Formats: sequence, structure tokens, C-alpha cells
Amino acid sequence: MNKQIKKMKSFLLYFMLNTLFLFLIPHNYAQEIRWLIYGETQCCFIDYGCEPELFYSNINFLTWPTQYGTNQHTMRQKGLWIGARNFYDPIERRQKSVKVVGIGPRISDNLLTMIFPQYIKVIGRFKAPTVVVDDQIGNTNHLYDQVDGYDSNLPCDRMIINEVNTSMGVTIRRKIMSFTNPEHDDYFIYEYTFKNTGIYSAEGDVYSQTLNDFWIYFVWRPAFAGITSSGWGSTWGSFASEWGTSTLIHTFTGSEEGLRGFYAYYGPTNSYDHPLTPEEDWGCPDHLETGVLGSAKYMGAVVLFAPDPDNPSVDDPNQPATDAYVGSDGAPMEASVSQFDETFMQQRWNIMTEGRLPSQDEEVFKNVGHNGYVEDWTSGSVYRNTNTTGSSSQGWGFGPYTLSPGDSIKIIFAEGVNGISWEKCREVGANWFAYFKDMENKPELDMPDGSPATSNNPWGYAPHNAYKRAWCETGVDSIMKVLRKAVENYRSEYNIPQPPPPPNEFTVKSGGNKIRLTWSDNATTHPHFDGYVIYRSEGNVKHYKTVYTKIFECDKSNYVHEFNDTSAARGNDYYYYIQTKSDGLENNGKPLYSSLFWTLTTVPAHLGRPPGNLIEHVRVVPNPYDIRARMWQFGENYQYDRIAFYELPPICKLKIFTERGDLIWEKYHDDGTGDELWDSMTSSGQIIVSGIYILYVEVPEDIYATETIVASRDYYNPKTGELEIKKGDIIFEPGDLMFKKGESVFRKFVVIR
Repeated sequence: MNKQIKKMKSFLLYFMLNTLFLFLIPHNYAQEIRWLIYGETQCCFIDYGCEPELFYSNINFLTWPTQYGTNQHTMRQKGLWIGARNFYDPIERRQKSVKVVGIGPRISDNLLTMIFPQYIKVIGRFKAPTVVVDDQIGNTNHLYDQVDGYDSNLPCDRMIINEVNTSMGVTIRRKIMSFTNPEHDDYFIYEYTFKNTGIYSAEGDVYSQTLNDFWIYFVWRPAFAGITSSGWGSTWGSFASEWGTSTLIHTFTGSEEGLRGFYAYYGPTNSYDHPLTPEEDWGCPDHLETGVLGSAKYMGAVVLFAPDPDNPSVDDPNQPATDAYVGSDGAPMEASVSQFDETFMQQRWNIMTEGRLPSQDEEVFKNVGHNGYVEDWTSGSVYRNTNTTGSSSQGWGFGPYTLSPGDSIKIIFAEGVNGISWEKCREVGANWFAYFKDMENKPELDMPDGSPATSNNPWGYAPHNAYKRAWCETGVDSIMKVLRKAVENYRSEYNIPQPPPPPNEFTVKSGGNKIRLTWSDNATTHPHFDGYVIYRSEGNVKHYKTVYTKIFECDKSNYVHEFNDTSAARGNDYYYYIQTKSDGLENNGKPLYSSLFWTLTTVPAHLGRPPGNLIEHVRVVPNPYDIRARMWQFGENYQYDRIAFYELPPICKLKIFTERGDLIWEKYHDDGTGDELWDSMTSSGQIIVSGIYILYVEVPEDIYATETIVASRDYYNPKTGELEIKKGDIIFEPGDLMFKKGESVFRKFVVIR
């Protein structure tokens, strides 16, 4: 009962947050959103110049790895503030000791008195492929990839350009670059330009003045709930992780490599009665079913360029001058923002200019040790939360600068996500789960360095818990590699190797005994082209349970532009993607692959049978349908309730009735196959209950044979059991009437749920 109450509370809170979102959006402006969707790390962006909380109905954003779910979120909110000392405010017509305006981290009803969005647009290097499944658009890319123009010389595959004026007279212009090189597709590069244009109103009014002690402040609130918490109490993680209560943050400003940045990750939590101990919760394993690690990932950012205040063309290694973490729910972070409240602006100014502090995760472990929850941490700092129920955010403050009229400042940084691979999350989680549940035949546990897991570990954990935490923490190397790649890309002036382009067209066609895949040959002209590779998933796609399996590969010596998938099983849904690959000569011998997201299908293809030959042979499979046996019917992945109708005429009317004669579903079957799949759902969208049902099949027109039809197997009379037609017998000659208009048949079947 207590668990049900907790779930209901979570549901109500989630509902209220989504409802609140409708009221928080400023009413006099329709926000524009654009997406970058072709790398493993994907995100949506708003024309405000930054992505605050609740700007998008999904609430959280910045996903990785997106091929395993668009809900693999790592970010709750971001913010961007700018401020200056001794500022003459042309709106109030008076001098102020300090003025701070900005976007986020929460949306304020006063937001559009401070910022004035001008435009947001997307530039592409080339058009996305046309993907077709069974004569319809085969994925949702066209809904999100809204490209305003193309430039073949673009240094990246997609670039967002966004411009915003502010009431401080500073125009903010940002470029966001996305790359599909598989070694560079886990991060975005942001190039922000802050120009003193003097434009301070939505109408374009101008007041020219020099901005003294000008500061720029970025803030992130990472949150790693992702798939582990839907907010409805239906998954295994803590709902509070949705807003980052479990987040730990590590800064590495002034590192030996000269990198300046931070990374954030998931730490143990007990919010909302999350039942795992601190040593069990690293990676947020699915403790209910499989053990999969839902949050074994790291989000990070690194500075690529920040100008020296005395020489703006030179990078200043002492920037950001502020890298302190801050309480996410402190008063300066709240939504009740007013640019006319000087006391409030002073609070934000203090955060922006605070300087450098120890990492938040170091503070946490100093206070609670290795075996506490993140929520146990307390801090006496005026700018930290008194506890972390509201989580911590990470800030960067750049300054102080002097910005004369017409002058500009450029800040460039990269933001990325990585961790242990999703396949490794499943493997490590399953191994840990065997010990957590004390199963028989437990596997041996090897630490990342190859040594066996023992109780002799840095944390004093049980071996299986130490094993899991050690693998989770290899994500530090992964995120740092991503950030180093971003630095490498920037220093090369974005001159990184490009994989061959994807096929311009990719077509998937369901058939009676195969699923046919065809694609265009445009990639063959790439100087390093070396063939194709095709992967397939069964039952679902872009879901944390999805498994992608390679089913085809060719190289330059034997490449083709079609493939027949004959290994598919009838009754299942299949999804595909094709990648072109290079010979690796342009990448130190390592082949490069085009992004899977260019061609990944999200519309299912099916293996259908050829049409039946005799209406008497129509059958229902399985019969009876027993929900307890669904694993052995059509699988458990999104096909829980599937029932198939086989040996159908190529064209027929299908109707399903209850035993008392109520019509609950009907369809006109005209795809030329002998199969129709039904997911036990009525025409009004309701799942059927246990009972006896009747399938009615009727031929709507005369159907004639167009070729000689030979029996592919023996046919027996369904009533007498006698052999009627032998395999190899000629059943129809061309022109013979196969099905007569009005022919019909009933089939009774049983459903047990």
C-alpha cells in the first residue's frame, strides 16, 4: 500500500510539473525549437539562446545513447546570464550598481522583457536520405531535421545558428555544431558571440554605452534518471533523479593536460524510498528485472576558447574565472526573475563572480564518506543548498571584460555525453544482478583491469558491488576521451576526416518470403568508400531493450545495392539501418562509418506469406492465445498481444466479433499477402478481454490466377482431416478463378488473458 501511495504521489507531482509548464511559458511568444539528431548524443534547442527548465514538454533533454531510447536524458536545465557593473539602464533611465539579465535556469514570466529572440535556423552539409518502408516514410527524421539551407563547405554535418537581443544592449549569437564522424558524434561545439550592439528592446531601440566589469555565466543542472524513472512510478529508479538529486559533479580546471571543464555523473540516492544501499546503487541498476545499468553515463563540458580580458584574440587559461557549483533550488535560480530588482541581481552577480571552489563530488565525499547517499551531504555555504534534495548545478563565469560599443567577445566550448556502452551496461548489470538476487550458477566477475573482483577494493564493498562501481567509473575515461576529441577537432579548425555519405535513398519492402532492402549508389564515388553494413532490430527500436544485430556486410570488392533478408520470422516487427564504411586510410587505418541515424527505420517491416489458395485454409495463430505463453508466440518486445491470420486471400474484408455478435474490429486487407497481424485491440483502441472470438473473412471481388500456382505443401481438409492436395500439384492455371466474390469463412478462436 505504501508503495502504491508513493507511486500516486510521483504521478501527481509529474502531472503538476507538466501542467505548470503550460503556465510558465511566456504567453506572448511562440518559441521555436530545432533539433540535432544524427549523432549518438542528441538534443533539442530553443531560440532563447539557452535551454531552461520546462522549455520542452519532455522536461529533460540531452540524450545518449539515443539509439537505445530518446528518453536517455542527462540534463534537467541550463542557464545563461550576462551582467555588468555601473550600468546605465535606458529602460528605467537611471544608473545601477549592477545589472544581470539572462535565460534560465528556469523560465520566468518576465523572460521576454529581458531577451528578444531574433531567429533560429539549421544549416546542413547535405540533405538527409529518403527512407521508405512499405511505401511510406520510414522514420521521423523529417519531423525533427528542419533544415533552412545547405552548404557543402560546412565544417560540420549540421549547424544551428541562433540570435537573441537583450535588455543590456548585448546581442547574443550562438552556433552549435554537430558531427557524425563516429569518433566525434558524442558532443556538440558551441560558439557564443556577445556583441555590444546597444539594442535593448524588442522594438530595436538603441542606447550606446561601454559595459564595464562585464561577466558571462553558464550553468548546467545534469540529471541522469533517463530510462530509470518515467516520472509515473513505472520504472526502477528514483523519481527525484529526474531533477538531479543524485548528481555528482567533478571539475578539472587547471588539469595537467591544460583542459578546463567538468563532468557530472550519477551517485547513490535514497529519494522516494529508492530501496538500494549506497554501495548497490552505483549506475542505478534495474534491481527488479534484469540489472541493466540505467545511469552509467557521464555528461561533461570543456572550454575550447575564452578570451584574455587584456587581449581578446588570445585564449586565457585562467578562464572560466568562476567554476563553483551552486544549489539548484537556491533563490537566485528561481523563476521569479526581475531585471528591476537590484537586490536579486546582486545575488546572481555574486554567483557569477564567486571564483573557483573544490569539486562538488569532493565536498560530498569529504562529508559523507564512501558509503553515504548524495542526499546525506550538507554544506554551510550561502550559495549551496543546505541539503541536496534540490541537487547541485555547475557554473562557469567568464570575466571581467570591458565591452565598448561594437566590441564582441567569443566563448567556445564543447558539451558531450558518454560512458560504458549500452551492451556493457547489460552485461555488467546482469552479472551483478545474479549476485544481488543470489541466483544459482553465478558468473565470475572480472574488474576492468582483468583481475577478479574481491572484497579487497578501495571502497570496502562486497565483490559484486565493487565490480559494478568499477565498471561504472570507467566512464570517466570515456567522457574525457570525448572532450579531448572535441579539443582535437577545434584545434584542427574542424578539419577531421569525414566518413562516406549515407545512401541518398534507403527502401525496405515487406514480402511473402523475404524483406527486401535496396539503396542508392551515391557513396561509391567517395575516395575511401569500402562497402556497406546493415543492422536489424526485432520487436522494437530506439528502446532500452533494443538489440541491434549485424545481418549483412560487403566491401569495395563485392559491393551491391540490394539485400534480401530471408532470416526474418513471420509475425515479428523488424527495423533496419544501413551504414557506408570507409577503408580507414584517411583515419590512421580505422574505418569510419556513416551515422546509423541517417537511415534507422522506425516503421516496422514484416515478413508476410504469399496469399492463400483456398479460403477454407484460413487459420488463426496462436489458437488459443494465452498471454502466459507470449514469450513463445511472437516474443515479448512490443508484440505482447499479437495474433496472426494466415492463408488469407490477397484481397479480403476482415471482421472480428465477440461470441455474442458484437463487431469489435475490421480491416480491408489488400496488400497482396496471405498474412494479417492483429494486436488484440478493438477499433476504439481497447485491449480485448479473455473470451471466445470469431474471425470473419469475405472476398470482395473475383480474384483470378495470374500464373500457374503449385501447392507448396500438402493440404488437408480441416473438417475430415483427409489429404486434398499434394505438394507439387497444380492448383490453378493462369486465368482460373481462385476466389469468387462473396466467398467467406468463419474462424473461432480463444483468448486467455
